[in-house]
Amino acid sequence: MEQLEKKRSFWLFSAWAAAVLATAGSLYLSEVMHFVPCSLCWFQRIFMYPLALLLGIAYAKEDTGIVSYVLPLVVIGGSFSLYHTVLQKLPHDSAIAACGPVSCQGDYLNWFGFITIPMLALVAFSIILTALLRIRALDKQK
Repeated sequence: MEQLEKKRSFWLFSAWAAAVLATAGSLYLSEVMHFVPCSLCWFQRIFMYPLALLLGIAYAKEDTGIVSYVLPLVVIGGSFSLYHTVLQKLPHDSAIAACGPVSCQGDYLNWFGFITIPMLALVAFSIILTALLRIRALDKQK
């Protein structure tokens, strides 16, 4: 039983750490590097920022019951990230991506020719989703 608790704690910490890193990275890019986020980036932030707080509290209290409450935030935020990544990477009409003063096609960051800011957010949401699903599976083993 103690081993099961350690695994749940590990996955909860992993989800929280991914949310904190994504939030810190987002704030660094906008506040330090002065990259202006587009509309889709703002929607991704709306769903990521509360995760850092909620998962941190859940980890401190060792409360895996949070999974049901934060899973919708992760899925919706990840969907925005996936859409934004597809919008940047696939050939498309530029009118579709005109979503405000900053184009959603804008590519401030492009590591190795394919890693962009929305893709990093998608990876973070994916890590959090995986961790939450592992916690849910471990909770069912009780």
